Amino acid sequence: MDTSNRGRFITFEGIDGAGKSTHIAFATSLLKDAGKTVVSTREPGGTPLGEKLRELLLHEKMDVGTEALLAFASRREHLAQVIGPALGRGDWVLSDRFTDASFAYQGGGRGLPLHKLEALEQWVHPGLQPDMTLLFDVPLEVARERLDATRTLDKFESEEAAFFERCRNEYLRRAAESGGRIVVIDSTQSIEDVRAALRAALEKWL
Repeated sequence: MDTSNRGRFITFEGIDGAGKSTHIAFATSLLKDAGKTVVSTREPGGTPLGEKLRELLLHEKMDVGTEALLAFASRREHLAQVIGPALGRGDWVLSDRFTDASFAYQGGGRGLPLHKLEALEQWVHPGLQPDMTLLFDVPLEVARERLDATRTLDKFESEEAAFFERCRNEYLRRAAESGGRIVVIDSTQSIEDVRAALRAALEKWL
């Protein structure tokens, strides 16, 4: 891929209930107003095959190794069908989750050895990392309050508190070691303050 004309790849991360999804539409509008062509997508999912795998991942019980392999299978298809072509056209790709989520959920939450995830990462997207990852961070009790009590929770959302503490800790560990790629945003702030932080982070790339 000719990186001189390549678009930007920005991912949004956080434990369930952190509020990240509510800010993707705002970021999309901000970038479109700046004249960028934006592709907004999600993981697991993003392609017809990926959406089928998403249903399995979110609702079927399975071994943690199977869970990780399915997540990366969905990701490989996502990269081949959506992310790679969009970046090649010079578009900006905004993805609700990417590989950091696998490290947080299957690694931190489920305890899968990180070296196995690192091997999958190198196989599925060698040399490609998000240009920037926005990590929306909140204490666990705040995240749990934000989950919509009127709908049926998926298998991850239904996990116990200790699971999410491990996920959050792994996210923060990766952020500390990311060399600035992962920008931590305090999602306990008001929506206005969170959006101001989001705008400031995006403007560095504009």
